[in-house]
Amino acid sequence: MRLGQYQTTATDEPWCGVAIDDETVVNLPEAGAATGVHIENETSALLENWEWQRKAELAIEYAEETGVGVYDLADVEQTAPVTDPEKIVCVGLNYQDHAEEGDNPIPDEPVLFSKFPTTVTGPESTISWDPELTEQVDYEAELVVVIGEEARRVDQDEALDHVAGFMIGNDVSARDLQHGDGQWVRGKSLDSFAPTGPELVTKDEVSDPHDLEIWAAVNGERLQESSTSNLIFGIDELVSFCSRAFTLKPGDLLFTGTPPGVGVYREPPVLLEDGDDVTIGVEELGELRNSCEYD
Repeated sequence: MRLGQYQTTATDEPWCGVAIDDETVVNLPEAGAATGVHIENETSALLENWEWQRKAELAIEYAEETGVGVYDLADVEQTAPVTDPEKIVCVGLNYQDHAEEGDNPIPDEPVLFSKFPTTVTGPESTISWDPELTEQVDYEAELVVVIGEEARRVDQDEALDHVAGFMIGNDVSARDLQHGDGQWVRGKSLDSFAPTGPELVTKDEVSDPHDLEIWAAVNGERLQESSTSNLIFGIDELVSFCSRAFTLKPGDLLFTGTPPGVGVYREPPVLLEDGDDVTIGVEELGELRNSCEYD
């Protein structure tokens, strides 16, 4: 299942939906209500429900048979698949060659930092920043894990049971703030600095999350290209490691790290500017496109 969030107008609240073909999407709360099944508007709330996937499948089946809750994709706007995560946990230096390109030691255990929920934005949206605040904005292609079941002190061999699925993320970073502050929160947490999407792809539709091509392109030029097979710490290890320190809740996002080729370490550096287009791709998940704009 490829679960997204959509809205019919800019002022409407987003609702979770599933595209059933290239032209139409099912409004899960609307179709679910017609079958007597309550489905919340927000993806994070849906994930908290027992047997949420079966409820969604029932709504989709009813919509396909009756047309109830079916909308043309051309008439809706797609937002981030999860717009209200309680936590955004990020992993730094999780590809060996990325650590090496910045002359950083290879970590013995995951290096964690966070982004604020106000960073979240969706596909085709704008990454914006004040050029007087930061002059070194960078891209980072990442595979993002979406938590589906509360995880607290889970063993590594059970960790994937707590994962709902995966999506694409761009860990946009203000390098001058990140490196100047001596810690990463401000430089990673400007509004719009966590584009995600285009959909949450459930585990059953991903052949192997540890063997997916991942890449980033700026204005059509590929600058990052790697595979999640090069992750130092795998998804099961990361979920277990995080859960030993804090509780992971449904809808929480886990950015798993970026491969080499980020702009700040290129010769010469390639940093984002007003008018740039950034595309992040992950095999089996699709592409996440965003434009850049000074505000």
